[in-house]
Amino acid sequence: MPKVALVTGGSRGIGAAISIALKNAGYTVAANYAGNDEAAAKFTAETGIKAYKWSVADYDACAKGIAEVEADLGPVAVLVNNAGITRDAMFHKMTPQQWKEVIDTNLSGLFNMTHPIWGGMRDRKFGRVINISSINGQKGQAGQVNYSASKAGDLGFTKALAQEGARAGITVNAICPGYIGTEMVRAIDEKVLNERIIPQIPVGRLGEPEEIARCVVFLAADDAGFITGATITANGGQYFV
Repeated sequence: MPKVALVTGGSRGIGAAISIALKNAGYTVAANYAGNDEAAAKFTAETGIKAYKWSVADYDACAKGIAEVEADLGPVAVLVNNAGITRDAMFHKMTPQQWKEVIDTNLSGLFNMTHPIWGGMRDRKFGRVINISSINGQKGQAGQVNYSASKAGDLGFTKALAQEGARAGITVNAICPGYIGTEMVRAIDEKVLNERIIPQIPVGRLGEPEEIARCVVFLAADDAGFITGATITANGGQYFV
């Protein structure tokens, strides 16, 4: 029976590429999304991957949504914590609400999603938790103190939880994408993209969502059982750790 994979933010951008790649690799995939019903419906119609709506910032909603996925598809063996938001502002102009919204989704969302699934993974002696962090969680970024803090926190979460899961057959790893050619990034002014962003990337181009998805498929595999607490940096050489 195919393993079940659950991808948060799984119906658009990098998350959609991850969902599709896992389906193509033989997993039964559920894609979580937070708000864009039209995009989710289109994604399901095109891929056959069922989309489930809830906010990862809400623990009770996560527990309820996960229970629905497992009732429909079976126990979750692979969890990809991909959902994330930005509320950018220079720190002296950042509001408490902008800080809280980003931390609640990008960092607390990892707890809210992983905690309800963790016990089942421990009981079954198998699990894969893959957290999508960011280059800006590694190097920081002006105007993104909230986002950078949340994504750096994702890496600490990964390293600590990996130590707890290792004896139970659960791996916990992170991926730090750089600038990826999603709809959001490609919407940036072309002059800014070509003159300020791409020149910072040694390979000379944006990454593709499918390149991040291939990293996820690798870490999700049974054969990746000796890799845990690791961070795959996928940024075209823009930042070295």
